[in-house]
Amino acid sequence: MNSSSYSASAADSAESEAVRRMEFADNGLALQLFGIHNGNLGRIEDILKVTVHSLGNEVTIKGPAAAVAAAARVLDGLYRRLGQNLEIGEEEVDAYIRMAVQGDGAMVDADMTIKIRGRRVSPRSPTQASYIKAIDEFDLVFGLGPAGTGKTYLAVAKAVEQLVSGKVDRIILSRPAVEAGEQLGFLPGDMREKVDPYLRPLYDALHDMLPGDQVARHLERGEIEVAPLAFMRGRTMANAFVILDEAQNTTAVQMKMFLTRLGEDSRMVVTGDLSQVDLPRGTRSGLRDAVEVLRDVKGISSVYFTDSDVVRHPQVARIVRAYDLSEKRRKSSARYERGENGDSSSNGNKSDNE
Repeated sequence: MNSSSYSASAADSAESEAVRRMEFADNGLALQLFGIHNGNLGRIEDILKVTVHSLGNEVTIKGPAAAVAAAARVLDGLYRRLGQNLEIGEEEVDAYIRMAVQGDGAMVDADMTIKIRGRRVSPRSPTQASYIKAIDEFDLVFGLGPAGTGKTYLAVAKAVEQLVSGKVDRIILSRPAVEAGEQLGFLPGDMREKVDPYLRPLYDALHDMLPGDQVARHLERGEIEVAPLAFMRGRTMANAFVILDEAQNTTAVQMKMFLTRLGEDSRMVVTGDLSQVDLPRGTRSGLRDAVEVLRDVKGISSVYFTDSDVVRHPQVARIVRAYDLSEKRRKSSARYERGENGDSSSNGNKSDNE
């Protein structure tokens, strides 16, 4: 985990030192909270740049006031999680630290947790919490941001939760099959064999939520459908949870077609990363177009993820930041050169994938 993204926010915002003592009533839960050889406390120390001393079922936290307050929120939230018979490990500790530092102090509560037959999926950043809340409250949600932020994973988790609980009759998962053109004819095999490689990430997410035999049964019954975007034309998707993934690679026409398939008692989530548009040069992304066109339409929410929300692997966040910085430098250099040469004629030819 990239600890600097946490510690800077917590430590730099306060000059004064603080001391906080906490006592946990259940000795058994306190031992689990502290971790093997106080490993969880050590991780909190390393990331938030505080010192944490434990004695029995008590801890004393010392450090910059904001960091101490964040550490106390983390310990309190993790202790309550243990009290709900939920396990904690390195990933949960990192998630609660991220919530404590990036958010407004609110930690994960029961309403934010996605429940699927004994499995629990909790948000791991404030943006993920906002995303889950938006999916619960709005008919159409756009999730935009870089890879590794959980946009698709959380959407599939909510879809499975609603299918299992009977809130929807089916799940429909879709992607543009081949970048923008969906030209599948040159691939070997039948239609399913042609498109499955492009839809594999959606299958992977499903199998992470449900046992393989259950996924197979739902697919056979038509309760779960995974299909390329081209197959959506002319349909009405009612009583369904609908997800369009990699939506940055749709055209405006494709996006309008897909969005207007939404039927009665259905919910739709559209995810994508506008920094990875693979459309032909000069073609405007349907995702960007839809977000702008529908900005003020009632019942629609757009949630924006950043590199600070990356939860896949710490290196992914660093990669995203490096590419973002490189892109900013390139655009800045291009603007400078156009100004120096007095040539602005190319401005009208910009595209989303420049």
